[in-house]
Amino acid sequence: MPQGKPSHVPADGLTTRQRRHRPLLMVHTGQMKGKSTAAFGLALRAWTAGLPIGVFQFVKSAKWRVGEENAFRALGEVHERTGQGAPVAWHKMGEGWSWIQRGGEADHAADALEGWRQIQRDLAAERYGLYVLDEFTYPMKWGWVDVDEVVDTLANRPGFQHVVITGRDADARLVDAADLVAELTKVKHPMDAGQKGQKGIEW
Repeated sequence: MPQGKPSHVPADGLTTRQRRHRPLLMVHTGQMKGKSTAAFGLALRAWTAGLPIGVFQFVKSAKWRVGEENAFRALGEVHERTGQGAPVAWHKMGEGWSWIQRGGEADHAADALEGWRQIQRDLAAERYGLYVLDEFTYPMKWGWVDVDEVVDTLANRPGFQHVVITGRDADARLVDAADLVAELTKVKHPMDAGQKGQKGIEW
C-alpha cells in the first residue's frame, strides 16, 4: 500500500467511504513477541477515537497485573470522570470471567467456552467498538472453542465492531476469514543471549 493508497480496488459496488468504514477482523499471529502489544496499540487508537473497548484475555493468569491492563483501566476511569475517550472493560479467564461464579478447581475449557459465549452475546448487542481477544488462538487450537463457529459468528457480526485476535498458530480458516493478518517472525530476542523478560518490556 504505497503512500497509503490501495494497490487494488475491488469491483464490489462500494464507495471509497463505505469501503473505508467497514469493520475489520484482524489476526496477530506468529512465534515472536509483540502480538498483544500491537493489539493494545490498536485499542489505544480506538479509545482515542471514542470506540468502547472490550478486552478478553484467554490464557494470561489472573494474578498478572500487566502494564496494559493498568493503563487501560486508568483510561476507563478517565472516561468515567471526563467523558474523554470511551469505556473500557477488561476480563481475564483466570478470574473465572467477571460474569460467572464458579467454585472448586478451575475448568479452563469450560471457562474459555463461557468467555466465547459472552463475546457472542456482546457482539449481538453491539456492546464494543473494538474487541481484543488476547491469546484466543489457543482455545481454538486446543479444541475448547469451535473454529468454524468463531469464523461464522465474526463474519456475521452486526453493526460496526472491529475484532483483533492474538496468539500463535492461528487456524487457517481464521486467517482466510480475516481482513488483516500480521505474522511476527523472530530475527533476534534478548532471551537468545540468556536475558529474561523485564518490567516495562514484557509486562
